[in-house]
Amino acid sequence: MRVSWAQVFALSSLVGSSQGSTVRSRNASQVHPFHVDLSAKVPRMLERIRSTKLPAQPVYVNTGNAQGITLHDLKSFQQEWLTDFDWKSEQKNINKFNQYTTTIEDLTIHFVHEKSNSSDAIPLLLLHGWPGSFLEFAPIIDELTAQATTATGKKVAFDVIVPSLPGFAFSSVPPVNWTIADTARVFNTLLTQVLHYETYAVFGTDWGAGIAYNLYDQYNSTVRAGHLAFLPFFPLTPEALAAQNITLSSLEAFEEAETMEWSNTGEGYFNEQTTKPNTIGLALQDNPVGQLAWIGEKFLNWSDPNAGTSPSVLTHNEILRHVSLYCLTETFASSVVIYAQNPNGFSTVYSKAHTDAPLLFSAFKYNVGFWPPALVAQTGNLVLYRNHERGGHFPGLDNPVALVEDLREIRSYWN
Repeated sequence: MRVSWAQVFALSSLVGSSQGSTVRSRNASQVHPFHVDLSAKVPRMLERIRSTKLPAQPVYVNTGNAQGITLHDLKSFQQEWLTDFDWKSEQKNINKFNQYTTTIEDLTIHFVHEKSNSSDAIPLLLLHGWPGSFLEFAPIIDELTAQATTATGKKVAFDVIVPSLPGFAFSSVPPVNWTIADTARVFNTLLTQVLHYETYAVFGTDWGAGIAYNLYDQYNSTVRAGHLAFLPFFPLTPEALAAQNITLSSLEAFEEAETMEWSNTGEGYFNEQTTKPNTIGLALQDNPVGQLAWIGEKFLNWSDPNAGTSPSVLTHNEILRHVSLYCLTETFASSVVIYAQNPNGFSTVYSKAHTDAPLLFSAFKYNVGFWPPALVAQTGNLVLYRNHERGGHFPGLDNPVALVEDLREIRSYWN
């Protein structure tokens, strides 16, 4: 008998009610303050970490991280988790943000909503992917709400909205066959009918970029600016770029080579989670060190080699904070379902969005996907493209300074 995701997660979808002050309601306009309180689950998580026995010697010798996270790194993370990491302190910091839940289409949606003191602040929706979370944007929220100036001297500030994707953290598990288009629809409802913004801007990376692009394309009367650090289109090979007469700078050639290397050696997780999410999801659901190996490897390999040194804030502690959130909210298995639900979430055929709204793009040297300006321009009304020598797949953590500067340029094209 085949077991559906709806059956597998029948119990996990109830988890949210015990993790905060969420009150489910069918009224989409009803918003409830939310306070993170996962402390009661920490002792069991630590016991699971403590009782996990890792091999004394690596299976492979002298392979570095080319074949995944090293035994040395995993043991180091495990020890740091047990001795230095303090969830109580992390939880206190997370709760400094104003967080809420609401119910839309029978889904509990968790979100951060920080408003600027500026009367003309632009509503800005920030969308994470996998294996990230709403915490990806924690380092930049206060900066974005503060009034600043663009490169051309225009005053700019944002009302910042950061939701947890369905199945991630404190948002409930979506039904079977739920797609990124469905998430886009729900998030547009959140911004327009729940928070009552007439128009807004959106930024996304990883799966969040796919959702953001869908919003930019399909909700063009409400989304009046899009900003991406990733595209829902597969990168092209050097041969395909040459066929379009696209030439690359030295930085772009490096990024293209990195992308081709990742497509050859780094997509195993993608295939597994797209075709067999039950296997990896259930195998690691109650295995903190297993989740650390699976998720931590992505944070390490998809980021700037100098991660953790300024401007990056992607320290080992930050990685442990993300993995702890997955473990304590019991959402690892439900998070990987987004791949199986969207087998065509990344297209091989480039198309133009149905909008005249400005599109901005931020490229980061060590991201796992690279798209030169000429490709990005094929997908929307590209008005600004910036390529950064520092940063990787998690720009809110890996180069928050550059990301904030780029996001502020939305004001230059906002009307």
